[in-house]
Formats: sequence, C-alpha cells, structure tokens
Amino acid sequence: MKEDNFDHKPEDEELFEHHAFTADIGQQPLRVDKFLMNLMRQISRNRIQKAAEVGAIRVNTKPVKSNYRVRPGDKVALVLAYPPRVIQLLPENLDLDIIYKDSDLAIVNKASGMVVHPSYGHYSGTLVNGLLYEFQSLPEISDSERPGLVHRIDKDTTGILVVARNEYALAFLAKQFADHTTEREYYALAWGNIQDDSGTIKGHVGRSLRDRKMMSVYPDGNHGKEAITHYNVLERFGFATLVSCRLETGRTHQIRVHFQSIGHSLFGDQTYGGNRIPNLHGYPRFKDFMANNLTICPRQALHARLLGFNHPKSGQKVKFEVPLTDDIVEVLERFRAYANPVK
Repeated sequence: MKEDNFDHKPEDEELFEHHAFTADIGQQPLRVDKFLMNLMRQISRNRIQKAAEVGAIRVNTKPVKSNYRVRPGDKVALVLAYPPRVIQLLPENLDLDIIYKDSDLAIVNKASGMVVHPSYGHYSGTLVNGLLYEFQSLPEISDSERPGLVHRIDKDTTGILVVARNEYALAFLAKQFADHTTEREYYALAWGNIQDDSGTIKGHVGRSLRDRKMMSVYPDGNHGKEAITHYNVLERFGFATLVSCRLETGRTHQIRVHFQSIGHSLFGDQTYGGNRIPNLHGYPRFKDFMANNLTICPRQALHARLLGFNHPKSGQKVKFEVPLTDDIVEVLERFRAYANPVK
C-alpha cells in the first residue's frame, strides 16, 4: 500500500489536506471507511464517515459512501480539514462581529490586526480564542488550534469568514473550498492606474526562495501551486485603482502577491512594497498627502467583502456580504477629493 505524493504544507488559505492511496494488487474487498482507518489511525472513524457523507471520499475520482468496498488498484482520495495538533486554547471575550449564526455555522466579520488561529508568537487574542468564548461546541475543539475553521484571511486583511459548528458542516464546507466551488469577492486598493478594466492574473504562488515569510509568483509553474485571480476595476484615481477580485484559488497572500507581480502592489502592504510612496509628478504635495493616508490605513487595503457557498443543512446557495471598513472608506473619500478637486 502506498500513499500518493501530496504537498501537505499549509500554504493555502483553505485549511484542508488531501490524502490519496492506491490499493495493492492483492487488496481484499474492504469497506472504504475501514480501509482508510487502517491507514490513518490518527483520524477517527466519525471524521471519515462525515467526509463520506459530503462526497469528500472519492474512488477513481467518483464520490463513494462509507460502505463502498475497495478493490485492487482503486485510487482512494480523501479531503479533510487539517488534523488536530496538541495545543492549549483558552476562551477569550474578544467581542467578535458575528453577523450570522445557526446550528451548523457562523459568519464572522474579522477586524484588522486579528490573527485567525494560534501560531508561533500568537497564542492568544486570535479569532479562535474568541470563537471558543462564543461557542461551547466546535469540531475538534479539544485538541486543535483551528476548531471550526476551513479557511482563513491574513492578520491585517479584514472581512468575512465562515466557521463550522459541527463535524458534518466542517467536512461539507471543506470540500467546497477544496473543489473551488465557493464564491469569494475581495475589494483591493492598488497603487497605480491598472490598464485594463478587467482581467485575470495567473501564476503559481509559493514560498519565496529568498524569504520564507513572503510568497512569490512563479509564472512558469516551476514552484508553488496554481493561482488564479480575476479582477474588475471599480474606480480610478490616476495614482491608484480600486478593484474587485474574485478568487478561483485561495493561496496564501494570493491577491497581494499577484498584484505586486503586475506592478500594482496593494496600498499600505508593508510586505510587498505597498507602504512605499511612488514618485509621481503633477500631483500637489503628493508624498505628504499619501503619508497621511498611510497613517489612516497602515495595512494592506484588502477586504473580504462577499462569501457564497452551499449551506450544509439545506444544500442551497447562501451569500453573505460585509461593508468596507472605516479606514479604507476614509482613504477612498480622501482620494476622490484629491483626484477631483473643487474648482
């Protein structure tokens, strides 16, 4: 028995992993849930069966139920939320902006500066700590630092996240993120005047070979994973452009590094050069004006505005939207006045 080669490094926003196995030529007929349990003893039978219920177990690319019997040569694939790690989590009252909740999920409008889940150097004050205070029951709550999470957004990116409140919802939502069937729209403010009114940015995104804390775009696909960002221009200021972005994939820093790769870093993005004021002529006191705006919005001007997915219980498409944050709104208002002064 062998496990096929998958990259399990958490380089995507989607917090799920793929497992794939090929059954030996001598494999005796065996239920697929037992087949996977024998190979993945760290994962409970309940998690595997929940994955089967939502079609996240596939044999030879087709979804199967738990009672499917594996045969020689079958290619068995499984998508799960990331497995638990041992870490102590404490509930904290962080006054989260929860815009919707039911027995299966919650929709959170994340504030700037909040880390989504605990990591090195961030063991408290995270979204997960706040979720543990708000909800007493979340999947993998006892031993995972990411209970209920199937995706994430960067610390200084604001906007919408969905949180699963039970195992079935976690598996159901994780599969949609894995299959790229969710609908996600971001608003981004980028430096410069983007030439086309709409377009698509393609280029594999992976860890930078020079700085592992940063991501890079690899157009030839020799590193990283496929990443696709569609954009539409919403408003032009001459020195900056407001765009809406629709993601086909959800790689770490995808929008930020994609726009940097085409010469339009996001306003305020300290990691990818967006905090450096360009030298532009024809604008009065441009550097002073922009320095003030960077004080108002001292982060990447990126906001997760819309999220759509099929609800775990009804199976029907649902959509949630959150408005732009005050800091981005204020900068946009100042940009409009500066670009179109009253005569």
